[in-house]
Amino acid sequence: MSEEAVAAMRRWRSSPVDFCREVLGAEPDAWQVEVLDAVVKYQRICLKASKGPGKSTVLSWVAWWFLLTHAHPKVVATSISGDNLKDGLWAEMAKWQQRSELLKEQFTWHAERIVANDHVETWFMSARTWVRGADATQQANTLAGIHADNVLFVIDEAGGVPDAVVAAAEAGLANASEGAGRVAKLLIAGNPTHLSGPLYRACTTERALWWVKEISGDPDDPKRAPRISITWAREQIEKYGRDNPWVLINVFGQFPPSSANVLFDVEAVSAAMKRVIAEREYCDEPKILGVDVARFGDDRTVITLRQGRVIFRPVTLRNADTMQVVGAVSRIIDNEKPDAVFVDQTGIGAGVVDRLHQLGYAVIGVDNAAKPSDSRYADLRIEMWDKMAAWVKDGCLPDSPEYVAELPAPIYFFDQRNKQRLESKKDMKKRGLVSPDVADSAALTFAYPVAAKRQVPLGAGRRVHSSDYDPYNRS
Repeated sequence: MSEEAVAAMRRWRSSPVDFCREVLGAEPDAWQVEVLDAVVKYQRICLKASKGPGKSTVLSWVAWWFLLTHAHPKVVATSISGDNLKDGLWAEMAKWQQRSELLKEQFTWHAERIVANDHVETWFMSARTWVRGADATQQANTLAGIHADNVLFVIDEAGGVPDAVVAAAEAGLANASEGAGRVAKLLIAGNPTHLSGPLYRACTTERALWWVKEISGDPDDPKRAPRISITWAREQIEKYGRDNPWVLINVFGQFPPSSANVLFDVEAVSAAMKRVIAEREYCDEPKILGVDVARFGDDRTVITLRQGRVIFRPVTLRNADTMQVVGAVSRIIDNEKPDAVFVDQTGIGAGVVDRLHQLGYAVIGVDNAAKPSDSRYADLRIEMWDKMAAWVKDGCLPDSPEYVAELPAPIYFFDQRNKQRLESKKDMKKRGLVSPDVADSAALTFAYPVAAKRQVPLGAGRRVHSSDYDPYNRS
């Protein structure tokens, strides 16, 4: 290597910002400059971010900087899932290498490994995934056994990564940081969806140990992340309210408050949206359709299919009249042949039920105010919601912001008879909250017990997420 090249490497090692500009051809945002400067100064760096500020981008910059400017480094990356790692950080690594002639010359990119061409065994970055359901020892092995003078651990979506995985990285810091000339760093990042775990502790109880950068998409904050659309941010605030958990997490980058009088917590809902369930685990369960019919101009008619532990992506209709709703429901019944169809018959929903009966469909009208089967509840609505709250702990929800926004939104309380009751849609609107039409539609699938009429073979072995399903096959 020429003296000029050596001088450049030394300069880039002390200035990741210069590295990004000169090697990657990138111009970091102001908050990204802060992160890049902090990586040089601190051993533990934490990024608590809103949705879409360029978090994975800056993680990839740091990884490439460390790979190029440190001798024989080992960089290890993990995330909340293998798919998240592949589609997020690893895709960013590939993108920025393609933009740099120097990185293309010095490194070879593989599906799970990036290696220096001249030092394949000792100079690399690897992508590792931890096993869901494994014990703590097995999870810790994800990042265990990393020994080198220069080590960087990168953990994306750290809020959902097990403590054991992060603990293994922290142990690696202790081992690698002993002695002169050694560099060991831990970089974690994520959205603040969990009120426990590594990301939460780094931002709260263990903050003294970390350099923390909070990244917000608040449209009224002059220091907001510029890559987040102001229009999108304002739409989310207007649609769900500034204090809604979805908005707090994804727009403001803040942990939602934990409330004692809500049936759902954000952690449980977020976990259900990420959960993957094999078809063989639910294919013999009954198919149940829940239909929440709009009663007001701003509300939506929502049709939701649930089968066992999986709720599939709902069909939403706006400004639809009774006949349009009947047509949509009948098409789904014909296509999916559910074992039961529960329709909210309050208001114009009664007309939907009557017309479906006329057409020969054996749907069941549900009155939210009806007597529940459990005497603890004031009515059927709170009973359905409470059943769904128990279900969500092991269930699979579509990856959609509506569930995070709507499920934790209504509060419950006890009436004069000490019966548990759920806040009405009318009262929620008085608080400035959106009508929980998607959530109510899902809750309707828990109205009454249903037994499967027949088994539905769906192809054993293929693992799917609920968002893969579309009753209209609109792919």
